[in-house]
Amino acid sequence: MATLSYLTTTLFDFGAVKRLPKALARLGIQRPMITTDKGVVAAGLCQRVTAAMGDGEIPIFDRTPENPTEAAVMAAVALYRESDADGIVAVGGGSAIDLGKATALMALNARPLLDYAGIARGQVGHVAPLVAIPTTAGTGSEVSVGFIVIVEDGRKLTFIADQFVPRLAICDPELTFGLPPTLTAATGMDAVTHCIEAVLSPVVNPPAEAIGIDGLERAVGAGNLVRAVVDGSDREARWQMMMVATEGAMAFVKGLGAVHAMSHSAGRLTGLRLHHGTLNAILLPHVLRFNSGTDDGKYRRIARAMNLPPDADLAEAIRALNSQIALPSSLGAMGISNAHLPELVEHAVADLAGATNPRKASADDYLRLFAEAIG
Repeated sequence: MATLSYLTTTLFDFGAVKRLPKALARLGIQRPMITTDKGVVAAGLCQRVTAAMGDGEIPIFDRTPENPTEAAVMAAVALYRESDADGIVAVGGGSAIDLGKATALMALNARPLLDYAGIARGQVGHVAPLVAIPTTAGTGSEVSVGFIVIVEDGRKLTFIADQFVPRLAICDPELTFGLPPTLTAATGMDAVTHCIEAVLSPVVNPPAEAIGIDGLERAVGAGNLVRAVVDGSDREARWQMMMVATEGAMAFVKGLGAVHAMSHSAGRLTGLRLHHGTLNAILLPHVLRFNSGTDDGKYRRIARAMNLPPDADLAEAIRALNSQIALPSSLGAMGISNAHLPELVEHAVADLAGATNPRKASADDYLRLFAEAIG
């Protein structure tokens, strides 16, 4: 039996951030706290949000790591409680929004964070109300049911519950104008990967699958990803890519796949600063080859959405797109070596995202895929 659910309210357009004060009042949030990171603050984006909120001193937690950690979550929870906050405004990319979600959970729940790992729908009580304002066009965390945190024992875990969907998403493409080309490319490919993996997931949810196809048409078929990378001030391309990011998360209520199992695993490697979207971009061609033949009809639909012939080699098309937008061609180019393989495989096999890959991947499969991607 298919279970269809959609998701939250999203305010979407240029200047949407100006609607924040009324939105907070509607949600009953009188004392908001902001979760963000130092890069967002330095870029002036956090100040644009606080300016929209008007007068008053707003507590800001700006120490979100590139990959959120349990320690950072608990530091944010401490500020939330010290400030007597009654809601959270998460401003930034996926990391800042994920940290905001985890803070919203732990602010009102006493059990250890690890108790909520995995699919925790029946275990979560109340969470603090959260408004998510993305400043990148990639993760779609502003409308998704989950978040990812590196817990104290070093594992990078996924947390999923309906309560983790932000009460409101405010998607203002103007906040993405300052993204440099490399980050635009990486976050864009994160969204593209969400769309592709969601479509290929065997879970039955035709509306979500249609949204994933629409996202691919906007990003790749219409050329908006390339346009946004080439000219970051292209208003139409920026609007479209923020929509793609939101649609990608709407689509992956169907689940993700082996690309994300592998990128989550690689993202937890210590000593390497590995962007999640870049990892997805590199790994996607390898997994597309691995999954080839599982559902040729879906491969043809994806090809058409990308403005390719129905029988196109999708893996090669993604490799060429990565090259066009100047992303690395291998994991080896990012500093990952064969010495990392045992650790990479161990965590990929255990990752929740792999459960909805259309072809079950064994430890040996992941070993081969990682070795191919390292180059």
